Amino acid sequence: MKKIKDKIEQHILLADRKWKALPGKRQRFFTKLFFVGYAVVTLLVLISIFISTGNKTNTMSISHITTISDHTAVERSAKDNKVGSTIKKQTDERSK
Repeated sequence: MKKIKDKIEQHILLADRKWKALPGKRQRFFTKLFFVGYAVVTLLVLISIFISTGNKTNTMSISHITTISDHTAVERSAKDNKVGSTIKKQTDERSK
């Protein structure tokens, strides 16, 4: 864990040195560019939310909560029915 922390700190220090090595004008340009990108992504998310909530066809289905044990019980009963049905067919054929 300490090695991972040290590697992360090294990368952060390297990035910080590269940032400080840039001229001030270039730093301001990148800061503005990142802010504009963030603002565009925020606007797109807000527009997407307004469109999806404004759509009248959105419905929420409410049903019973099923657990993992419920699914296994259903699968087991389905397998039992398949096995039982083949056995029944075999015994029915023998009786004829």
